[in-house]
Amino acid sequence: MGFEFYPELGAFRDEVRSFFENDYPQDLIARVKAGVILSRQDQVRNQQALQSRGWLAISWPREYGGPGWDAAHRHVFEEEADRAGAPAIVPMAVLYVGPVIYTFGNEEQKRRWLPSILDSTEFWGQGYSEPEAGSDLASLRMTAERDGDNYVLNGSKIWTSYGHWADWIFCLARTSREERKQDGISFLCAEMSSPGISVHPIISLDGIHHLNRVDFDNVRVPVSQRIGDEGKGWHYATFLLQGERLSYAHIARKREDMKLLRQLASRLPGDDGQPLIHSPVLAAKLAACEIEVETLGISLMRTLSAGEAASPAQVSALKIAATQSAQRISELFVELAGPQGAVFAERHGEGWQAAMPLVEPFAPPAMAAYLFERAQTIYGGATEVQKNIIWRMLDRQ
Repeated sequence: MGFEFYPELGAFRDEVRSFFENDYPQDLIARVKAGVILSRQDQVRNQQALQSRGWLAISWPREYGGPGWDAAHRHVFEEEADRAGAPAIVPMAVLYVGPVIYTFGNEEQKRRWLPSILDSTEFWGQGYSEPEAGSDLASLRMTAERDGDNYVLNGSKIWTSYGHWADWIFCLARTSREERKQDGISFLCAEMSSPGISVHPIISLDGIHHLNRVDFDNVRVPVSQRIGDEGKGWHYATFLLQGERLSYAHIARKREDMKLLRQLASRLPGDDGQPLIHSPVLAAKLAACEIEVETLGISLMRTLSAGEAASPAQVSALKIAATQSAQRISELFVELAGPQGAVFAERHGEGWQAAMPLVEPFAPPAMAAYLFERAQTIYGGATEVQKNIIWRMLDRQ
């Protein structure tokens, strides 16, 4: 099933494709294709280019600055962005906290934060996971004690993606101790420049600094920066995670990856001197991955078509399938890279390839992507947690 039966979608697809081919910064696409690690300024340019058409916050309603698209238009846009090879946006502000703010925030909070998210002048970090409280998020231990018109935050958050870029961080913190551990948690927003906040880099397996530990030492956060009611943060977090888990599919990007894998396999020689594409074992792996991607595409269509009626189990199943598919694709790239995948490259500029002319340009980024993708089945709710959600939903039927 698909959305192409909507007559207006053909013209819309042409409009989006033309934008990425003619009006979008082509140097950003070239940097992505060259395996260059993007800077914050690259991401600002990416997001501001999209917002020049009002296409950054694609899931937002018109009243808050989004395009007000239905699921079909959002899907077409994401397909064309992935097909063009545009960088993925940093999701913490636009995809994660933005919808929480306009859904549960007050008018003052909407006026304060939504415009700076849309124009990319302020970046956000996500303060969910903690040491000893990752997948079991409800066990978080960060405290937020009320002191007049402020909360005083103490604790640590970990695996904070791009926390070193962030101007703000949204956090889950415990404002009271209740019998049910999901209760007594509040959703608070803090400026990263606040006294007592320190950011500690975590260099991940791919050799890149995108993760951080963020420590809070008696950090004062105004009560006015709490989203919604005190003690109801778990509800808002669940709302956020539902949208986050839908964002992992990237069907068009996976299809482009499969095309590239076939192109590489047709060019690279195997041990017998013949192109790798002639290997029956590799051919079977490629076919299995392609079938998996197309099946995932059908599941995504069904989930998007269901809209708000999509069950948590449906979303969890999609998250499992999408992240496992991404890992299997990354494994195929590493298989094609062979020993060259062991070469580490500093990829902060276009010239990195010229510094190693004997290395296949796809190999170092392929290994880095493989190492990073190990986390896909952990972040956003580990696969085991998603299976528990599915089981609980089935057990109620």
